[in-house]
Amino acid sequence: MDNYKFSNRVRNFSVILMVLGIIGLAYGFLSAPSSLEEAHAMIADGHHKESEHSEDILNQENNSGNSYSYQKESSSDHNDHGEHLLHKLQNKPWAALYVAALFFMMISLGTLAFYAIQRASQAGWSPVLYRVMEGITAYLLPGCLIVFLILLLSGFHMNHLFIWMDSKVVAHDEIIKAKIGYLNTPFFLLRAGFYILGWCAYRYFSRKFSLAQDKAKDIIYHKKNFRISAAFLVFFIVTESMMSWDWIMSIDPHWFSTLFGWYVFASMFVSGITVIALTAIYLKSKGYLDLVNDSHIHDLGKFMFGISIFWTYLWFSQFMLIWYSNIPEEVTYFITRIEDYNLPFFSMLALNFILPLLILMNSDYKRVNYFIVMTGIIIIIGHYIDVFNMIMPSAVGDKWFIGISEISAFMFFAGLFIYVVFKEISKAPLYPTGDPFIEESKRYHY
Repeated sequence: MDNYKFSNRVRNFSVILMVLGIIGLAYGFLSAPSSLEEAHAMIADGHHKESEHSEDILNQENNSGNSYSYQKESSSDHNDHGEHLLHKLQNKPWAALYVAALFFMMISLGTLAFYAIQRASQAGWSPVLYRVMEGITAYLLPGCLIVFLILLLSGFHMNHLFIWMDSKVVAHDEIIKAKIGYLNTPFFLLRAGFYILGWCAYRYFSRKFSLAQDKAKDIIYHKKNFRISAAFLVFFIVTESMMSWDWIMSIDPHWFSTLFGWYVFASMFVSGITVIALTAIYLKSKGYLDLVNDSHIHDLGKFMFGISIFWTYLWFSQFMLIWYSNIPEEVTYFITRIEDYNLPFFSMLALNFILPLLILMNSDYKRVNYFIVMTGIIIIIGHYIDVFNMIMPSAVGDKWFIGISEISAFMFFAGLFIYVVFKEISKAPLYPTGDPFIEESKRYHY
């Protein structure tokens, strides 16, 4: 079959996920406390953890970097502590929304980077998968706009995800005050718009040239795609790192890591490749993509395996250097996660490294769809938890659990992602018939 038909089953499934997600998110926002009294009542009811002594809580907040970092708290700052607690509990549905929005946007962005690499390297094996990649990257624009909207609402103080946006915090925090030239709301939003414009512009023109090449009598559009893909990769590697600093690392503005941009890249890259594999296998199971053979799936499996090892290398490098140096303002990032996020912190390592290693180490397993799908689901869950670990400790401190807000946010964005991707795939033939490497890709076996 040359064209995919967007089935009612997929459409209805995605819509149901979105509806359930919206209902759950609404509940999460409505159940968040609106006053100090409600916040203390929630704590008293045992809905959230609280230390025995307020001094211990203040110390935990200072260590996590999510406090408002007043230099020395005294008994007169009791109201400030209550306000901090309220903000953490109010952040919970916002953080759940932000984690899921960022995660699915990063899947699309990671896929776009992989697609650009294939174009720029003139790869001969992957053209039969181009339309799957183009379908997945269709989510980039709506995904980025939703993330930008959350950032914009943060700038208007609708939430407390980014503490450096609060002028009262900056006034009492010398570390954040020293970064105000970079961490200020207008420049922050301007940079975000610049990143999104560049990413989406490349996606628009690469898709346009890909479709135009099918009808062209020469390879002019293929050459154009090659040129813009090479240029985009330079733009991407810079803006992706800056995005990771701005949208993730600045939630904890006291902490930084020079490896963080690469670490986030590895996470989004392997997630994007995994979704390419899962989408291709699903389409094959429905009678489409008959030219995608075991060798193509094997190559995707190799990338899933290899980038999982790369992610682990970056994770360990970042952890080992910070832990060994034992500099207080750096090591507290991991202390907070090990102490307060013990389960998601260590389960992430099992899901993102140990299980993919054990399953995909065998070369034959990379040709078996069942093993690719099983590993793919593990990787997707693992890297969602990875993003969860990046955001939640600084946004909500130890007041966390994976509840209705987190599950509902994941369901909503999963439904939106599925709807956008499969609708886009149905808009064009499944193979780029005008691509000069399409015949090589069809005959790809080893």
